[in-house]
Amino acid sequence: MAITFKDQVAIVTGAGGGLGRCHALDLAKRGAKVVVNDLGGNVEGSSDGSLSPAEAVVEEIKAAGGEAMANGASVTDKSQVEAMIKEAMDAYGRIDILVNNAGILRDKSFNKIEEEDFRTVLEVHLMGTVNCTKAVWEIMREQNYGRIVVTTSSSGLYGNFGQTNYGSAKMAVVGLINTLKLEGAKYNIKCNALAPLAGTRMTEELPGMGDILDQIKPDFVTPAVTYLVSEEAPTGTIIAAGAGVFARVMIHETIGVNLGTGQDMTAENIASNWDQISDMKDAKPCYQGGEQAMKIFELIQKDKG
Repeated sequence: MAITFKDQVAIVTGAGGGLGRCHALDLAKRGAKVVVNDLGGNVEGSSDGSLSPAEAVVEEIKAAGGEAMANGASVTDKSQVEAMIKEAMDAYGRIDILVNNAGILRDKSFNKIEEEDFRTVLEVHLMGTVNCTKAVWEIMREQNYGRIVVTTSSSGLYGNFGQTNYGSAKMAVVGLINTLKLEGAKYNIKCNALAPLAGTRMTEELPGMGDILDQIKPDFVTPAVTYLVSEEAPTGTIIAAGAGVFARVMIHETIGVNLGTGQDMTAENIASNWDQISDMKDAKPCYQGGEQAMKIFELIQKDKG
């Protein structure tokens, strides 16, 4: 069945170009009224306050028969974000979808990075996502419907040289949705994460990227976002997407080894049992933190029996 967003309202941050633009265009094509948010900044995050990138995307949407408005709020400025939400509510009366896409890069090895560059990247990716999500949360609770996507990265999930700041922020937004999926469940708010591979302003200068840009266009990622904000979307999931390939990322925990709480509970016994502790044979994902504790006590009871 076709996925449609007729009568729904979507906000996409950082939507003046790259991935955000593609997300906004597809949502609009499927019937959503879209708030195209973009600060008009460069990759490092500085801006002249220009609305032109967002306005250009709005013109594209309108030319195709859709409805959209441009907004230049900085996701790091709580008052600007709240004003954006008020503007959207005044114009459209509801907010169904939030795609947290805005981001910057300030890559340096950990040895060379300054605290300001670390905090600034965290402020945009983590707190920018928190600010926008917090601003729509009560609206979505009251209307008993909401779809939220955060943008994570393989740099956070697995690591990438020179990106301690970016990777930290990108793993942090996964922690955010891990709890929001629980708090939003009774209000039909679904929260998911996208780990994209795409050639954008933020990635095209990376080593080796120039040769494969045609294969990793932002358009080849967007179907994952469209699915994750649809009515039948899952919740609490991470989808890796790029070049038309879509995969689910899952965090698993091994069964582990019960060393007891007596004399055998030593670092040396952890070392000697490391292969068994690491055995993924019966590893399981945990949906919430308490399941880890349950698994531990189940293993203790099993060993007692």
